[in-house]
Amino acid sequence: MEAKENGSVDTKSSVENGQLTDPAHWAVADVVNYFKATGFEEQANAFQDQEIDGKSLLLMTRNDVLTGLSIKLGPALKIYEYHVKPLQTQHLKSNVS
Repeated sequence: MEAKENGSVDTKSSVENGQLTDPAHWAVADVVNYFKATGFEEQANAFQDQEIDGKSLLLMTRNDVLTGLSIKLGPALKIYEYHVKPLQTQHLKSNVS
């Protein structure tokens, strides 16, 4: 992390050179920013409240997303099916030797 002149802190972005970085390296702020950028601005706060970082995100089950984050069922289903699950699959594929 890099401190800026105004005192704010720059976190490592979840996107590097137009591609997603490995979610295992994401901080809580990266997870929150990812979900805000994908249209789940209101639900992103649940990840902040529960302190879900990239490693935690990769360990989440469908049930964790549906019940553990206290968000409405519709958005929770979309978040899991269209974001969490694909990120987990991408991570597994990129770490298989």
